[in-house]
Amino acid sequence: MPAHAPESADPLARERSHLAASRSALRAMREDVEALDIRDVTANWVNAIVLQAQIDDRIKALADLSHTPLFFGRLDYLHAPGAELAEGAEGEQFYIGRRHVHDSDGDPMVIDWRAPVSQPFYRASKADPQDVTLRRRFGYTGGELTAYEDEHLSDPAEAAAVSKLLQQEIERPRVGPMRDIVATIQPEQDEIVRSGLSGSVCVQGGPGTGKTAVGLHRVAYLLYAHRDRLARTGTLVIGPNRSFLHYIEQVLPALGELEVKQATVDDLVARPGLEVRGADEAATAVVKGDARMARVLRAAVRSHVTAPTEPLMVVRGSRRWRVPAYELAEIVEELQQRDIRYGAARDALPQRIAHQILVRMEQAGEAPDDRVQDAVARNPAVKAAVKEIWPPVEPAKLVLRLLSDPEFLAVHAEGLLTADEQKLLLWSKPYRSVKSAKWSPADLVLIDEAADLVERTHSLGHVVLDEAQDLSPMQYRAVGRRCTTGSATVLGDLAQGTTPWATRSWDEALTHLGKPEAVLEELTAGFRVPREVIAYASRLLPAISPGLAPVSSVRETPGSLTVTEITDADGLTPAVVDACRASLVHEGSVGLIAADARIPELGRALLEAGLPYLSPGEETTARSRLTLVPASLAKGLEYDYVVLDEPAAVVSGEPDERTGLRRLYVCLTRAVSGLTALHAAPLPEALTPA
Repeated sequence: MPAHAPESADPLARERSHLAASRSALRAMREDVEALDIRDVTANWVNAIVLQAQIDDRIKALADLSHTPLFFGRLDYLHAPGAELAEGAEGEQFYIGRRHVHDSDGDPMVIDWRAPVSQPFYRASKADPQDVTLRRRFGYTGGELTAYEDEHLSDPAEAAAVSKLLQQEIERPRVGPMRDIVATIQPEQDEIVRSGLSGSVCVQGGPGTGKTAVGLHRVAYLLYAHRDRLARTGTLVIGPNRSFLHYIEQVLPALGELEVKQATVDDLVARPGLEVRGADEAATAVVKGDARMARVLRAAVRSHVTAPTEPLMVVRGSRRWRVPAYELAEIVEELQQRDIRYGAARDALPQRIAHQILVRMEQAGEAPDDRVQDAVARNPAVKAAVKEIWPPVEPAKLVLRLLSDPEFLAVHAEGLLTADEQKLLLWSKPYRSVKSAKWSPADLVLIDEAADLVERTHSLGHVVLDEAQDLSPMQYRAVGRRCTTGSATVLGDLAQGTTPWATRSWDEALTHLGKPEAVLEELTAGFRVPREVIAYASRLLPAISPGLAPVSSVRETPGSLTVTEITDADGLTPAVVDACRASLVHEGSVGLIAADARIPELGRALLEAGLPYLSPGEETTARSRLTLVPASLAKGLEYDYVVLDEPAAVVSGEPDERTGLRRLYVCLTRAVSGLTALHAAPLPEALTPA
């Protein structure tokens, strides 16, 4: 419609009318897909199943979610004098929403937020209006359009102002899983979201900067811009635990993307028949996660190759063909120098031997073809020689031997691991078999590395790795194997590294990931955590991550922070229960975060007080808004109001003070509207009032 068309006497009524018409058009689009008859266009039942699945996904993508606004903004273009982003948009209005909607004539009623013409909604400003004369934001309540707010970007007389609707959307109470931020993406976030598929990006972002949402919206954008390619190669989101993945799992479907897989690192390295039943001490896990283990494993795998000492005799019919030991050795040496996978080299060895025999056949006047070479490669004598020279390697058995056999480990760790480090690796009581072993999570990462040395791991088109600061070098390698031919979006915060093996720098992490060329972006503007809360938590930064810039929150919320000392230790738990009850008076979700060891006692106290609670990962509702959160699972989650129990216990629950203070930093920064911290034990020095 023309950009300068006069508004009706009631602009809100006009916008509501467009919303109703857009919903009707979306319904018609969905009904058109539902009415498709594929009986005459499928050649067989397999094609029919595939096509029907695609149709079903399309129907789901066209669902009209009553609680989700169909559009959240409008752009009125002044004119388009050759501007690329506004090409063909002269004098028109565009409604910006989560998905494209068109009318019966094919004319757009809502433009997908990822389309080029939508970009100025996020990037245009008074200083750079990008040919936009008006940017309108819409406010909703329960799916109904209730307000709008205008910015006349091309009017020099109008001063720039902070959007109240934007602020309200950011501060809207959180009930249920994580929601998208498509209506509130900031310019610096949008630059990351729309970065190209060919390059990898690493985002360092403190609490409340929206790094997780940015990563998920980048996936949605890449699927829009490169759908055919990513449909072939696949996309994966990797999170720290199942609770976190459950929390974020609705973001992409709300944006119309249903095919993105989610997993933890443990899921990636899981192998059929191998169950994680053991756990490592921190010192042992650090050694198992060290990048040097990759070299130990490589040496152990390659050690299975034996230099041939005897010639090979192959009988075909009445003829005998001999390959001397030195020629076999030359073949083996050449394959080793090519540095290909162990399994690929083993597969190539019989063909190389067969080729040598075919050369002799030709010299003797025969005319063998490829079928003869294949037959020779399958000859029992050749197969026996290959088995002796280049035997098969089973990754789990290899790791089992390394962790059980001191001599085997010492030979392959020579010059790589110290004697003390080798002792940490060895099981005190070796297991007899792969199935009886009590594997730890770090062990399965080692097995995954060994498996990749034998057979190449399948690579995806794009991988998003969230909370990446907590991974060990070997875990980075495991993730990197899944995107060797694709790209990655790495998200994290060095200050929130809560494992003994947490990375010290993004350069180091990206090198282990195999993406040293990735562009490092830093988000320092906080939109979620109130200024008072983030300033309090940032007192810990000099101790946990020196030199890291603190987050600067855009939200000032007086009264959002309360720190209370309970003089009687026995009164701490009742005081925490009272604080939860007081927090539930407010609208939105409430999280009670405590050291893992304190969870059972607090759980009993809540139930005795008549306050039922959820566990992390369970979806909050209007009637059930309190979640009891172990400190170890708090990362990545957010609640409108947080009650933090005994900060000192959170710190002491970790292997060392630095890791404990980082865990506390995470717990302090989960609140969107208010934080109440209660303690009986002394606070860490950095948090003690001056």
